[in-house]
Amino acid sequence: MVKNTLNNERIVIFLGVALVTIGTLLLSSNYFNEKADYAYSYMNNLLLDQNEEIYEMDEEVDNLEEATSSFQEEETEVQEEPKKYVDPYLNYYTGYIEIPKINLSKGFTKLGSPYNTVNKNVEIVKGSTYPDKEKGNFILAAHSGTSYLAYFKNLYKLKLGDVAYIKYNGKRYTYKIVNIYEQQKTGRIAIYRDTNKTCLTLVTCTKDVKDKQTIYILELEDIKNI
Repeated sequence: MVKNTLNNERIVIFLGVALVTIGTLLLSSNYFNEKADYAYSYMNNLLLDQNEEIYEMDEEVDNLEEATSSFQEEETEVQEEPKKYVDPYLNYYTGYIEIPKINLSKGFTKLGSPYNTVNKNVEIVKGSTYPDKEKGNFILAAHSGTSYLAYFKNLYKLKLGDVAYIKYNGKRYTYKIVNIYEQQKTGRIAIYRDTNKTCLTLVTCTKDVKDKQTIYILELEDIKNI
């Protein structure tokens, strides 16, 4: 009888210890599961935050690349400045004609020069005298029209009283227009001027008229050293 009682007590104690152990394990399991869930959530959020920062940085890099690309495109679109025009006959000029009203400034070479032709420059017409010749007549001819050689293309804008300048041999000669007339193209120029005056005569084709030329007679007004 006593033996059975002891066995029963041992069983009860064993069961009690087992229950306590199981309960402790269950509680521990829940605790660790909660900790594991927390740790997982924390790491997941941390990774998400890191990805978002990386994305923002990528956006900044993209923007920088776009800005750099745009700058490079703008840089490639910048064209070199056009080279300054250098007159190939510059070293051969003996003087210049200037007419401020039509923004004309062009050199001329000397009589007998191979560059003294309307196909290259403003031409000194054969038979002319230079500006320093008293009562002489300095005659210049050039193309009109639209070609790059049309140095007299705007002479048609000139009126009586307008002025032109000749720079020659260290002096500036000032002339004033006193007569403008037209004549047929015949290969010759009929010049009507006061032979008691020192003159400048300009000759070019008449604007929009193929078979006529216009002659501008100018008389000397002043001479200045330059």
